[in-house]
Order: sequence, then C-alpha cells, then structure tokens
Amino acid sequence: MVNYGLKDRVALITGANNPQGIGATTAFAFAREGAKVVLAYKKIPRPFDKTKTDRNGTDRYFQANAGDADVVESKLQEMGADYLIIESDISNEGAVKEIYSKTLVRYGRVDILVNNAADGDLDGLDTIERITQNVIDDTFAVNVRGSILMTREFIKNRGDYGRIINLSTDAAQVFAGQITYGASKATLEALTRSIALEVAKYGITVNCVAPGPTQTGWIDEDFEKEVLKIIPMGKLIEPQDVAETILFLSSEQAKMITGQVIKVSGGHAL
Repeated sequence: MVNYGLKDRVALITGANNPQGIGATTAFAFAREGAKVVLAYKKIPRPFDKTKTDRNGTDRYFQANAGDADVVESKLQEMGADYLIIESDISNEGAVKEIYSKTLVRYGRVDILVNNAADGDLDGLDTIERITQNVIDDTFAVNVRGSILMTREFIKNRGDYGRIINLSTDAAQVFAGQITYGASKATLEALTRSIALEVAKYGITVNCVAPGPTQTGWIDEDFEKEVLKIIPMGKLIEPQDVAETILFLSSEQAKMITGQVIKVSGGHAL
C-alpha cells in the first residue's frame, strides 16, 4: 500500500452527494488515508422513475444527484472519518466564500482542493443546432466559474501545502453531442495550465484528471455494451481508479508535477 502522506491533511471536494460518484469515492479514499474531508454539494433535481433506481442507469443517477449526502455521510461515519458536509452552490461567489469560512472555522486551513462538481445538459440540447442560452450559462456557471471561484479562495487562504486537482473529461477537446459540456471542460484544462504557472511560486501544484466513461451509476447494461467497444482496455473506468490518481497528485510524491492533464480512460479518447 502506498503511503501518500495525507494523514491530517484537509481536503475540500465539490460535487459529492452521489454515493457512486467520483467526488464521494475520492472522499472515502482521502478518509482512508487519514485526511480530514470537507464535502460541498448541490442537489440537482431531475425527474426519475423510482422503480428503476435499483440498477444502474439514468434513473439511479438522477436520484443520487437529486438527494442529500446522507448515504455518503453514513459511510464516512462507519470509517470513523473526520468530515464536514456543506450543501451549497459553487457558482455563487458568496456561497463559495461561505464554504471556505465554515471550513476554516472547523479545520483552520485547506490543503487540497478537488474541483469535481459539474453540470451539463442531459436532454439532448447540447448540440450546435439545439443549444440554448440557459444550457450554455448553467454549464459554464458551475464547471468554469465555480471552479475558478473555488480556486481563487484556495489561493487566498493558502497555507504551507497546496494541491489543486480539477476534473475534466477525456473527450474535452472533441465532444460532439455535448459541445458546451466539452468546451467547459476544455476551458478547465486551459485554466489548469495557466493557474499552475501563476501559483508555482507558492509551491502549489495544479493538475487535471480527465476520466473516460466512468460507472458512477448512469451507464446501464445496454449502453455499457456499446461503450466497451470504444475503450481499448475493455473495461469501464471505476470511480476508484480516478480517486487513486487524485490521491497521488495530492501527495508529497507529486510535488513537481503541475500543469498536467492526466487521462484515466483505459485508452479511450487518446
């Protein structure tokens, strides 16, 4: 087992109310390493069929993202983790300041920021022929503005240790059918490189993890069969695969890695 040296570090993770999601899985991984975890999340209400939430698919995924973080909290309690959960909206500047205020009152510092929260259209409107202003605004408000605001406050409140990990998608550079979502993630990759150069003088690293098709509860059996055809390694990415990469980038061992976009995709979208 790798010792990442993260015991008693304070990790702030956004988008963490889906128990099967990357955010929650990353929180569990940090807790396993003895880190203190702060989870910020926002409920995203979408209609779903309760009779279909017992299996993977959009209904299970929508239910998870529409709910609070009670299942995630229960697991953290079972682990004996030191945690703080905050329901908030990172697209709002005042809310971001409040997230940091509550975190600093509780723990006194933030060592690691994981910008995982994301929004995107799931109604087929994110194409150049169907795109709406609301889809553009809502997607960029969370994926870009929210991540920038969270990062700005992290830098303002920096201590003697700093790791920032952004979450993109492996298809960010070419994402036909989800053009605004892809563009927002490509923007986040550009921000990763630019901010890395700005904050290197503080000893803070800024990196980006770009997962491929990941089973966070939304890929049903039929879709999985189709997706596996375009993943060279022949497996869906699991949230744990992404979480372990985030742990490494958060560690002392990764102190000279910055400004990088690392695909965790099984060879998909290379």
